[in-house]
Parts: sequence; structure tokens; C-alpha cells
Amino acid sequence: MPTIRIQSSAGKYDVRCARGALAQARALIARAGEATGVYVLSSPRVWKLWGRHVARALGVSANRVILFDDAESRKRLAAVEAIARALSCAGADRHCLLVAVGGGVVGDVAGFAAATYLRGVRIVHVPTTLVAQVDSAIGGKTGVDLPEGKNLVGAFYPPKLVIADPEFLRTLPHREYRSGLYEVVKYGIIADAKLFHFLEKRMDALLRRDPAALDWVIPRCIAIKARVVNADERESGLRKILNYGHTLGHAFEAATNYQRFLHGEAIGWGMIAAALLGVQMDRLPARDCFRILRLVWRIGPVPGLPNIPPVKLRALLLGDKKSRAGEVRWVLANRIGRAEWDVRIPDALVRNKVEASRRIMQEFTKEGGEPMIGFVRRSSP
Repeated sequence: MPTIRIQSSAGKYDVRCARGALAQARALIARAGEATGVYVLSSPRVWKLWGRHVARALGVSANRVILFDDAESRKRLAAVEAIARALSCAGADRHCLLVAVGGGVVGDVAGFAAATYLRGVRIVHVPTTLVAQVDSAIGGKTGVDLPEGKNLVGAFYPPKLVIADPEFLRTLPHREYRSGLYEVVKYGIIADAKLFHFLEKRMDALLRRDPAALDWVIPRCIAIKARVVNADERESGLRKILNYGHTLGHAFEAATNYQRFLHGEAIGWGMIAAALLGVQMDRLPARDCFRILRLVWRIGPVPGLPNIPPVKLRALLLGDKKSRAGEVRWVLANRIGRAEWDVRIPDALVRNKVEASRRIMQEFTKEGGEPMIGFVRRSSP
């Protein structure tokens, strides 16, 4: 079973990634140490599909399963309070162990609940979506949203173990599955040109959920995340590259009350704008920009961009966690496979590239994704 080790301030933990890993969950979790009780945190829709399998694998009874709504719009402090009260009523003490079974919202909310309940109890993540398996379940970031922005309340709280079983992806709705592919593309852009080339060649296979393609991509993304987190757990430098496309993506989510976009879809739009900004700032070659736009376009249709008034857009961008002293800091790619962080960009240029993103993707749709390097250059003079 492929095992990738993560270094954290709380000690080392493993990410176990293999088909059938769920069946070994009880034995793997036992290595985290004795627990006075194992409690599962999940959502009704995940539990409907996988509850019987998870309960059997973990050996947990129904009275130790806590379900909560995993919609992004419900990712609030109220959800954390409800979980804490349910744990208290169930008799969970400081020596219990929580197991988060679900996608990114489940992991973020459950992780924050674990970080704060009784000032911290152990947690294991069992991610069931592509975006969670390659990204959000790894690295110890937890948090919930505020109306002013995404993930503005949270904590760095590493798990004791992550079990990533690609078999969960069989039942994932196709739109949610495609949403996860945008995060996979992100890894290729910021850190791995070989991965990006693989995605260009095998995107059709990935869209079909080809097991061989997924079994190559998922551990590779996890390994990238591990290298970055091991070097910079608290996001003081290198880890910021993982936010490529997220500054605008989070703003698009907040501007639409977290109801128009799935997370990856918003990040897809954010990566388009970031690629155009990279060309405009003379940091990214136009040909690499075009390859990024084409690969994002191939993943499939996404909801249209909202019309956000400039004042509101700036306020949302300033609410981003990477902002400093009233100034937005950006992540831009230098070339496919390498990125830089803390880039300053004029507000007017950002607004221009948001509108250019809309126009370019309309052209891609009309032209069927045919080469449009000249159009990209004209849109980023």
C-alpha cells in the first residue's frame, strides 16, 4: 500500500493511498493508539452511499455516528458547535478518536471540531472526494467560512492518519469529480511539469475515471502536497503556492454565497485569470498560458462568472488570508511546473483579467479549444 509520510509540528503521520484501503481502516487506526471511543463525522449523503461499508470497516455503532450538512454554504461555526454538543452528549472524552468521512467540507469542519473540542482530540481523515484525497485532507488546515470570506476561522491541526481509497470516487457525482480535477491541474502548474504533461495526454482517461490513470495521479499529487507541507507547515512561504487560483476563486465563491460554484470550479476560473495575469506581468510565457487555459477548458463546463462590482471584488480579495497590510498578495506561475508567491498586482489589472477570462473561455467554447495563442496575447498586451 503506497504510504506517504507528512512531517508536522504535532509529529509524523501517514497518508495511506490504495484501492481497498478502507477495508484495513480498523487496523490502521489502531496504530494511532488506544481510544476510549471512535466517533465518525460524516454527511447524510456520504453516509447513505458508504455508511454500511464504513461502519463495518471501523466497527462503530450507529450511536457513534454524527452527520451534518456538507454544503459549502453550511460550513459555518454553527456546524462546529453542533458537532461539539453531539460529542458531549455521546460521552466523548479527551481520549476519544474522531474519523472524518467525506469531502473537503466534512474534513474542514470535522478537523476544526477536533482541534477545539476539549481543546483538542485526535482525528483521522477518510476523504471520499477527489479534491479531498489529493488536497484538503492533507496538511492539517481546518476551518469554516464567514460571510466576509472563505476559511477565515480555523486552525492548523494535523490528523493522526489519512486513508485515501480511490474506490470512493466510483459513486462521486460527475460534476463533483470534475471539480476535483481542477486541483489536480493546479499541482501540475505550480510544481510538476511531468504531471501537467500527463494530464494533457490522459485527461480523457481521467474524465472516464480510468483506474490506472487515477492510481498514477492521486499519489503523485499527495507527494507534492507532502513535500510542500513538510517544508512549510504554517504557510509562511512555499506553502502559499498551493493557493494558485484560490485568491480569485475564493472571491467568486463568496460573491455568490457559496451556491453557484463547486470549489474546484471557482478555482478553475481563478487559474484562468492567474494565467492571464502571469502573461501580463511578463512572468509566464504565452504558450504556457495557452496550455493552462486549454487544459482547464477540457475538464468541462463551469458556471459563468458573476458580475462583481469593483468595490466588492476588492473587499473580497482583501478578505483573503494571504493579504497583508491592506494589500493582496498573489501566486503566479513562472512556467508550467514552477510558481512564485507574494506578487503585487494593481487592482485595475486584476479587474481587466477577470473580464478577459470570461471572453477567452467563450472563445474556447466557440472554437472547440483550438489554438488561440494570438488571442491570449491580444487579451494580455
